[in-house]
Amino acid sequence: MSSPSTVEDKSLPETAGAGQDSRPEGQPHEGEEHEGHGQAGHQHGPVLNPECTRELAVEAPAEEVSKAFRRVTANYRKYARIPGFRPGKVPETVIRRKFANEIRKEVIDSLLPERFNKAVQEQGVRPVGQPQVTDLKLEEGAPLVAKAVFEFLPEFPIEGYQSVKVEKPSADVTEEEFAREIEQLRESRVTIEPVEEDRPLKDGDWAQIRYKGEVQGDAEAPPVSGEDSLVEVGGKDTVEAFSSVLRGAKVGQELKAEVVYPADYGEPKLAGKTVGYELEVKGIKKRTLPELDDEFAREIGDYASYADLEARVREHLAGRKRRAAENETKERLFAALAERFPFPVPESLVQDQIDTRLERGLRALAAQGMRAEQMRKMDFARLRAAQREAAVAEVKTGILLDRIAREERVDVSEEELDRELQMAALQAREPLDTLKVRLTQDGGMARIREQLRREKTANLLLEKLPG
Repeated sequence: MSSPSTVEDKSLPETAGAGQDSRPEGQPHEGEEHEGHGQAGHQHGPVLNPECTRELAVEAPAEEVSKAFRRVTANYRKYARIPGFRPGKVPETVIRRKFANEIRKEVIDSLLPERFNKAVQEQGVRPVGQPQVTDLKLEEGAPLVAKAVFEFLPEFPIEGYQSVKVEKPSADVTEEEFAREIEQLRESRVTIEPVEEDRPLKDGDWAQIRYKGEVQGDAEAPPVSGEDSLVEVGGKDTVEAFSSVLRGAKVGQELKAEVVYPADYGEPKLAGKTVGYELEVKGIKKRTLPELDDEFAREIGDYASYADLEARVREHLAGRKRRAAENETKERLFAALAERFPFPVPESLVQDQIDTRLERGLRALAAQGMRAEQMRKMDFARLRAAQREAAVAEVKTGILLDRIAREERVDVSEEELDRELQMAALQAREPLDTLKVRLTQDGGMARIREQLRREKTANLLLEKLPG
């Protein structure tokens, strides 16, 4: 979930109308959309939701502006290294000319954020995202004047949230579910053994074949061939043309088959092609499933008997289904709360959440072997649009849980935070102290605390639901 961030300790971006451009790299001008170059292909500009957007004027007296210019200039003069001048002896006119943009930006950074935050506090709202500064006028000896447009977290009534109820899905394990789990365990220990008797192939048998196929209508296509391949007669993954000619055949027989592959066939080189095959049956094999007995249980793992295995499987299924039921109940509850208490959602939080979802997806693709050049070819505009609905729901859920946490006075103890950090350190294979320093510097500590608070609130709501 995206965490609603304030502008505390953040520099305000300088925008059009401010004279020389001394903005930090990546900061947008007034009305300008910017393209991010991160992995997720960020392409959203500073679009704001008008339902939770405000504009305020920020001013600083001329005297304070002049004082800031003198202070910053003196600092540059003290540390600047310019050929031909001794350290600390560079003329002020040279410093002002050489570092004009840098001095101007530092003056803005020293004056704007504090006044912006004070003005926001006076309005009694909680800003999120980065404010957009417009009409900024800054000259030494004159007042600083600017406008700041920003989104804020909406306040909305939450009375009656305790009465929002949803139906809990069943967490009971059925016999059919247990049977499927046991069957999967049996399949994991299946053996394929040769058939010694002299008989024809039948459905369920595995034919050991040698084959060679020629792609029709394409003389340059390489032949398709295989040696000692196993094909299940009548199997769901076996093309029907193979099953038809193999059914009733015996070892040593030579057969022919013609296969017309569909255009969406999984193997691109065969998709939409017609292939003529020559096959030779070299053997017949059958699948043998193990008996459900104590020996099978010992093969599966550290189980004393089949009864022990059965009990553990049922326990595992019950835990898995209980967790799934809890997650589904929470999703239903969040949706019901969002419907009961509608409110506008800051667009900056939605876009941040879309970024998070895309970056998570791209990391998964990278882990599966997708290369960076392949990722760059993806249609990120379409991907962003596809993620929007889920991102809006997640942001709404986060805001609702924060609001309810305030009502319920939910807090995260230092012990709870330490346990979470210890687990994170183990997963990251990073010393705990190093992790704490890094998370404190990049704001991750606050995000983890916020996420824990939301989880505690969600669990509290779940506990209060009737069984």
